[in-house]
Amino acid sequence: MASRLEQDLSCPICCELFRDPVVLSCSHSFCKVCLENWWKDKPLKTCPVCKSKISMDPSLSLTLKNLVETFTEERRQTSPSPAQPECSLHSEKLRLFCEDHQDLVCLVCRDSRTHKDHSFTPIEEAAQELREQLRRDLTPVQENFLTLSDVSPQVLARSRAQLESSEAHITAQARRAQTQIRAQFEKLHQFLREEEESRMKALREEEEQKTQRMKDMMAAVSRDMEAVSQSVSETEELLRAADASFLLQYKTAAKRLQQRPLVEDMGPGALIDQAKHLGNLGFNIWRNMKSLVQFYPVILDPNTAGPRMILSEDLSSVRGGREEQEVPQNPERREYNEVLGSERFVSGTHSWDVEVGENQRWYVGVTEFVQGRDVTEEREWYIEFYDGDYSACSPSDDKPLSVEKLQRVRVKLDFGSKTLTFTDPDTNTDHTVTGFISEGLTPYLHTSQDVPLKILPRNITVTVEPTALCFSP
Repeated sequence: MASRLEQDLSCPICCELFRDPVVLSCSHSFCKVCLENWWKDKPLKTCPVCKSKISMDPSLSLTLKNLVETFTEERRQTSPSPAQPECSLHSEKLRLFCEDHQDLVCLVCRDSRTHKDHSFTPIEEAAQELREQLRRDLTPVQENFLTLSDVSPQVLARSRAQLESSEAHITAQARRAQTQIRAQFEKLHQFLREEEESRMKALREEEEQKTQRMKDMMAAVSRDMEAVSQSVSETEELLRAADASFLLQYKTAAKRLQQRPLVEDMGPGALIDQAKHLGNLGFNIWRNMKSLVQFYPVILDPNTAGPRMILSEDLSSVRGGREEQEVPQNPERREYNEVLGSERFVSGTHSWDVEVGENQRWYVGVTEFVQGRDVTEEREWYIEFYDGDYSACSPSDDKPLSVEKLQRVRVKLDFGSKTLTFTDPDTNTDHTVTGFISEGLTPYLHTSQDVPLKILPRNITVTVEPTALCFSP
């Protein structure tokens, strides 16, 4: 470990004792060559340490130069010569460096079969060459670390603030979900309490898992910064080691410098999956009690809702708000006044009714995401009501519709016939799209109006047969 005096007499850029030291107006000192290389190709001259703008040319520090020369001479006179390491196989002095194995060897090792036809270099030459190589490898890491030292606290603060905000949002989601779950269970009999506890446990486990993930990610960001700092310090210390000791540790040091800190983002699925906990909750708990429960064929996913979208507690309706809400920018979130259903349909037949009522601006339909070579393409099919006119819109064209005022829109998917049908349930008027690409379609709603768009519940018919309980929506 370098002494405090040696650290004070070392250049912050090359981490070696000063050579031709110069001092800046901010009082920080550097090797003349190191400073010139640092400023090379930079439009503005700033101090590498404190980032202060430098308007005056640096001046040579004779005092610091004399101190370095005195320190070097005293260390040379007082420091004992390092013992030459010996070969563990032959007990001979390690005098050569095997370039093929990147290891120290003795003269006997050189003539053995293990090192046949290998290239060897005296340890002094090898140490000098690899020391320069490691110094070159260290330079960009030092520059990057000095840059990170200036910028990373801000980046880290923003990253931590985002993670803390997401953690708080997850907790708020869990609290709201708990309230709604309890409200549902109040309508049921006491003997259903075991089912309630089971679902609450699942919610608690997900909350604990996902809040812990946020904590782990925050800790990982801090650890990455500490690891970089530790790696630089250890490499700086190694560069001052004796040749043989340096060569013995060179491979480990070089490998350590290749490591880079990882900045993690949330990734998909980081938030509480409310649709899983709340979607069709009452129906799944007690299918026979249809007077107390409702079944919605589509559950809206709040993790996809745009910042202005306001969802109902049971996730069956949505309306546009005037102001943007503070929500995490998770990958699933839509940018505009839109929300998606929680399920992606890929086969079979599916239908749902949407009550549009007196809403004066809305889209009702489906969206499809197709993963291309470089980007993800999105295609949409929907009925649009805008400025008093109705249109049927698809990726290929938009067609005006001549229909009476719609109160409801029925969306029906048939993957067997590859048809998508929009229907006015009151008049049974259809508009059918054929030949859509069936990679998976997701329900899609758009509105900027305060009047909600509502997914209507499906009537449930239950019949009891001798061998089974049958029900159909």
